[in-house]
Amino acid sequence: MDEQEIQRRIRAGRDFLKAPVEDPDYQSDQELKKPQPPLFKAPMGGTVCPLSMDFSALPVDNDFLHVINTRESRRVYAAQPVNLLQLSYLLWCTQGVKAIRGRSYAALRTVPCGGARHEFECYLAVRNAADLPAGFYHYLPQKHALECLRREDHLEPFLGTSTCGQNWTEKAAVVFYYSCICYRAEWRYGIYAHRIVMADIGYVSENLYLAAASIGLGSCALGSIDRAVCDQAFGLDGEEEFMLLAHPVGTVDAKDRPAEADFYAFVKEQGL
Repeated sequence: MDEQEIQRRIRAGRDFLKAPVEDPDYQSDQELKKPQPPLFKAPMGGTVCPLSMDFSALPVDNDFLHVINTRESRRVYAAQPVNLLQLSYLLWCTQGVKAIRGRSYAALRTVPCGGARHEFECYLAVRNAADLPAGFYHYLPQKHALECLRREDHLEPFLGTSTCGQNWTEKAAVVFYYSCICYRAEWRYGIYAHRIVMADIGYVSENLYLAAASIGLGSCALGSIDRAVCDQAFGLDGEEEFMLLAHPVGTVDAKDRPAEADFYAFVKEQGL
């Protein structure tokens, strides 16, 4: 790729981030009174595992400032599994449904979202969880339940490949994968939807960071994913719904701090 093409793409990316000048003659599908898309994706046919909403047994750090100050990206995970209640807590904190606005106009969730469209679906690759077989799962927020899409005992090759060779993800207890069903946002915002989508996914990911930190788990969001590999693994069509972000989570141990620091060894080596 030559320098001219590089600069063209940089400018295009910056233009995408800028607030658009709205065309007064343009109307979104909502303004045209077209039927809105479903608030939730229908179950995909897997065995459903209900999740508990009683988090009293979890040692949640309720000191919000402490959670903020201690939250950080963690890429080195211990061998201990996460448990089902911890997964339930993380799912509730990131995609839980608190109420429905109107009869079925919008879902009010535990994360903010432009127009309350909540255009994301959450999938899990569970590698090391107590009381939950390893495999691929889909979260059902309206039921606060997981459905098992298929069991898979050896997920390590998929985890590394799906995250573009970031092999440290192979040690994660579970990797959260977030897909986007674009029309949920496009119905309301039309041609202006996609910049909003990128802001919305940040809210979800930050809630996962904070929720994980509040119960002593480590996590690290990843934008570098092999979308085609992810889409195929979870049965997505790649057009109306496609994967957008991965977020590994695992148990952490203080003795692994030196290994965590090794990820930034280049800073010292290059004198940055």
